[in-house]
Amino acid sequence: MVFAFAVAIGILLALGKWYPGSGAEQVDWRPTRSYEDEIRLELEDIDQMIEAQNERRRASGRPEISEDEIRSQVEEEERWRKTESERYRQEGDGV
Repeated sequence: MVFAFAVAIGILLALGKWYPGSGAEQVDWRPTRSYEDEIRLELEDIDQMIEAQNERRRASGRPEISEDEIRSQVEEEERWRKTESERYRQEGDGV
């Protein structure tokens, strides 16, 4: 009984390993959207998020923000994090 189960599992594993093609090809699977569509949707999402943020900023009387300003803020924060990380590592080495 155990031997038959082990043989059946071995056969299934061998089929998975040496059968030509992939599982996606066997079931004729295709992505629902192309990579170009995914990129386009991501860019649209970014525009929508910036517009929603600007709508809230206008409602509270603050100036609008552009994508370039957001990118520069992110770059500044990344530089700060890198600096702090390096400082922390140096302090850890000296202790």
